Amino acid sequence: MQPHPTMLDNAGAGPHPTVLIASHEESSSRSLESILVPNGYTVLKAYTAAQTLERARESRPDAIILDATLREQGPLEVCRTLRHDPEFASDTPIVIVSLDHATRQQRIDALRAGAWEYLGQPLDAEHLLLKLETFTRVKRGADRAREDGLVDQATGLYNLRGLARRARELGAQASRLNAALACVALAPDFGDGTARSELNDGVLEAVVTQLAGALRAAGRASDAIGRLGPTEFAIVASGADAGGAVRLAERLASAVTDGPRDSLGTDLTAKAPFRLRAGYSVVSDARVPSADPADTILGAASALQLARAQPGGPWIRSFPERPSEAP
Repeated sequence: MQPHPTMLDNAGAGPHPTVLIASHEESSSRSLESILVPNGYTVLKAYTAAQTLERARESRPDAIILDATLREQGPLEVCRTLRHDPEFASDTPIVIVSLDHATRQQRIDALRAGAWEYLGQPLDAEHLLLKLETFTRVKRGADRAREDGLVDQATGLYNLRGLARRARELGAQASRLNAALACVALAPDFGDGTARSELNDGVLEAVVTQLAGALRAAGRASDAIGRLGPTEFAIVASGADAGGAVRLAERLASAVTDGPRDSLGTDLTAKAPFRLRAGYSVVSDARVPSADPADTILGAASALQLARAQPGGPWIRSFPERPSEAP
């Protein structure tokens, strides 16, 4: 297979991205290696679950491929262990490769375990390469942002400063494409007057982890996802108008409902039931000189506050408020 033209400069300048292949079968490792190495990747190998965990912590790879042949622990268990390991980078992409055709339930289970993708047989080499190109680019971008102090350490998402910077970058892109730019802000509403301060710290942390994981899994690689406050998050999307912002919010809400669970597979909303509140703001024409893309974040946050202040009203609000949303 000839190298894909975009792979050799994967994720920008610097060393080749490193992929850790975890498989009990040497033949499976060699097959994956034969796809990755000619396309600019450095490959590390592990043959057991324990070895996978050790090498993932030590080498900090740009991506991990977990093969279904792993013994002792299956790939889902290894994935869950890695996601809850403080010595492992939580935003490292993990791809699980099945021995059979991938079913919808298997994909959902993999996403809940913290994987970014679940690929079945027959394995499409070009599809795998395109996925890895996107994933490693996002990972390396997050690494650079973390080094620049633009990342929230608890979730691995952008902090407000990082999100504002990315919003301006996406705004410039939207301007070149004559496209809109939208921001959706979300936060949990625990109902019954439950204040955030009344929740157990462990439960609150679990909810934040669930939200961050669900948003990361549901967002597009081109979206910018960040944490605005203790339980407030936002996602900036290029090319989304008002209708697109609402659809984005609905997709994110669905991802939270079906999203990552705790290490025992328990639905975290059962521990602290909540519904989402959301707000959105849109710059319909990013070419307007006076439009600061970062202002969409402030607008979405303001709309979110309105939605939270009126529990009996619509779960999602716009900024400025649309007439149909007025109470």
